[in-house]
Amino acid sequence: MKFQLCSLNSGSCGNSTYISAGGTRLLVDAGLSGQAITTALAQINVLPETLNGLLVTHEHIDHVRGVGVLARKYRLPVYANYRTWQAMHRLVGDIPAAQQRIFDTEQDFFIGDLNILPFAIPHDTVEPVAFRVHYGHRSVAVATDLGHVSKRVLTRLSGADLVLLESNHDPDMLINNDRYPLHLKRRIQSTQGHLSNAECAQALIKLNDSGVRYALLGHLSQDNNTPELAMQTVCEALIKSGLTPGRDIMLDMTWRDRVGGMYTIE
Repeated sequence: MKFQLCSLNSGSCGNSTYISAGGTRLLVDAGLSGQAITTALAQINVLPETLNGLLVTHEHIDHVRGVGVLARKYRLPVYANYRTWQAMHRLVGDIPAAQQRIFDTEQDFFIGDLNILPFAIPHDTVEPVAFRVHYGHRSVAVATDLGHVSKRVLTRLSGADLVLLESNHDPDMLINNDRYPLHLKRRIQSTQGHLSNAECAQALIKLNDSGVRYALLGHLSQDNNTPELAMQTVCEALIKSGLTPGRDIMLDMTWRDRVGGMYTIE
């Protein structure tokens, strides 16, 4: 059976990723409106009522904006750790208790055919996680909103068939952005903030050594990055390290304003 991943949207204004295998269909985050996610799913021929669950990484609005609407309208189970449930309640509203699923960070669990591992990441929320999703001997991972890639995070991502990894900002664009106050710039650049393009590249170089061969660049800032700059920065760093993009590791973009490609792991 096909193991598939598709970014419905990835960026500072909203994030949602579709993952499916066997008879199981999931969303990682729902950071767009319920209607926008329904429209995005229609573009890949998926009805929201056929989803088996919605996984939440953390409580920031660009990851939970549509969670409550989708859960209530389509009676979807929502999975988050206890502290994230507490923090996001005011943003998502009431969700029936029967649809609330609480997982323990660093403890894997099953949803249908998929084995889910939520693992801790460094970000400025109460208990943020990324997810690695296994189907048989294959796996994919979604890891955005992390201020740095720790050894533990590298271990959790190592050997995945496909990794969607944050490539949030270009430091020069951020520093020279007069619309951003100093405290916000410091937050983004902190070890609990967001990965720069160069930091993403260094992580991918290490992950390639572990067997990662496909990577999607995600969660690009609308104000402090461009897809072209992110790809250029990452490719230049890979080449400098001796890797050949397109041969040693396949790279592609996710998009902050449209549905990305559907990637199939055989």
